[in-house]
Amino acid sequence: MASRPGVTWAVIVAFILLLYGTVMVFLAFDRVSHSNSDTIRPFIITMAPVWAVAVAAAVVLLRRPGLR
Repeated sequence: MASRPGVTWAVIVAFILLLYGTVMVFLAFDRVSHSNSDTIRPFIITMAPVWAVAVAAAVVLLRRPGLR
């Protein structure tokens, strides 16, 4: 883990909020869809890049100093 506990907690809180937002986005797509493909495909297209950036940012923030 990171040597800065404040950063660790900030990343944990950010991922909790991201998880909540992910559920809200899914519910928004599901509300107006008529089939499973109307829900799943746009949801993945929307959320996959968001999660990829979030995971990459967490890796950078939680990396130990001195490691590349």
